[in-house]
Formats: sequence, C-alpha cells, structure tokens
Amino acid sequence: MQKKERLEKLLSNLGYGARKDVTYWIRSGWVTVQGEKAKSGAQKVLASEVMLEGKPLDHPNGLTIAYHKPLNTVCSRKEEGRLIYADFPERWLGRKPAISSVGRLDKNTSGLLILTDNGQLNHKITSPKKHISRTYHVELAEALKGDEGLKFSSGTLMLDSEDSPCLPAELTVTGEKTAVIVLHEGRYHQVRRMFGAVGNHVISLQRTHIGALSLASLNLQAGEYQSIEADALLQRIHGENI
Repeated sequence: MQKKERLEKLLSNLGYGARKDVTYWIRSGWVTVQGEKAKSGAQKVLASEVMLEGKPLDHPNGLTIAYHKPLNTVCSRKEEGRLIYADFPERWLGRKPAISSVGRLDKNTSGLLILTDNGQLNHKITSPKKHISRTYHVELAEALKGDEGLKFSSGTLMLDSEDSPCLPAELTVTGEKTAVIVLHEGRYHQVRRMFGAVGNHVISLQRTHIGALSLASLNLQAGEYQSIEADALLQRIHGENI
C-alpha cells in the first residue's frame, strides 16, 4: 500500500537528484501533483500522483530486474573491470534503498542474474532454506571421463579449503566437453572448483536458470534486462503459472 511522503525525499530516493535539484525543478514548474504544479518539496504526496516533466516516476514502488550478465563484467565495486551497473540507467544507481545483485556471477561467467532493491525478495531467493536451484551450461578443457555425474550426485565431493562436502548436484552430459549442471547451494566459484576436483578445467560458464526461470524464456541478449514485479518473479522461479 502506498503512503504519502515528502516530495523532495521521494524524488531523491528514486535517484532523480539531490533535494536542492528538486527545489529548482519545482520552482521551474517541472513537477506536478495530480495535474497541478507542485507547491514545495515538503508537500506530502503519493508517488502515483507525481509527474516530472510530464512523465510518471520510474519504478516508484521498488525495482527488480532480470539481467543477462555479459562476460568480462563484475558485480562488485571492489573488483576491477566494467561494472554490470553500466548497463542500467544512471539514475538507478542513486536509488535508496540501493539496487544490488541477488548473489553474484564472477567476471568470466555470463548468464541470468537478478537485481533488486527489495531485501526480502533477495533473502527469498538466496536463502538455502528456500531450495532454489541454479543451472549452468559448462564447456570444459578436457573430455569428460564419464564418472563425474556419479561423483557430483554422491554428496561426498570435497572442495579445497572446505570442511563439508558439496550437496548432491545433477550433471547432464551434452557433448564430449560440454554439460549442464544443477546446483542446490551457492559456494564460491563452485562449478569451477567442482570440475577442478575431478581433474578438469572450465573454459566457459553460463547460468541459464534460477529455479524454473530461464534465460531463454526472457529472450535477453547479453547486456539486456527486463523489469519484473517481485511476486511475478518468485512465481516464475518456482514454476508457477501466472
């Protein structure tokens, strides 16, 4: 349910600009509330009532997107390289609460990534208790030996520096050096480390699914994104009809 808030705070939190900018826009007559020129930044308004330069506000009730992360982009501002945020409108980077990725894909991994400013949604997708799988297409440096699927599904595979085995994972071989793997947990560089543990090396990795939500169903090219309502996203992740 929407609640009224100060006009200047609303526009600032949506990333439009600082409060001094909002004051200038109001004085210039660029902001309207229910079709009338806004009176002041202190005016209490509903987001749905406000227009800036004749346009409704951008995602005033929260922002969640599905994104096709390209190769050679990074999710963390602490890493070197081109940030994924360069693919989004600059205004989104000023939103409060901030938009952030739901989990991460490393620089050399492409594929499906969710970003949101909704902390509860983030938790619902990342919490191990929710049992949401991740599916990856893998290309390997060496031919598969044939026993990898059994080792991955056993629940006994240990990774370097870990003190507990990986949860069982499903492997489907699609070629001499290609496969699809479904994980049910999210350890650091897990797919690469799992194949390393069986004597192979991943040369290409793409996440194709989060739960039942597939990159193919979204029809997104690398660097493209699509906004989705949080509830609808969860339904698609859980494979429910909407």
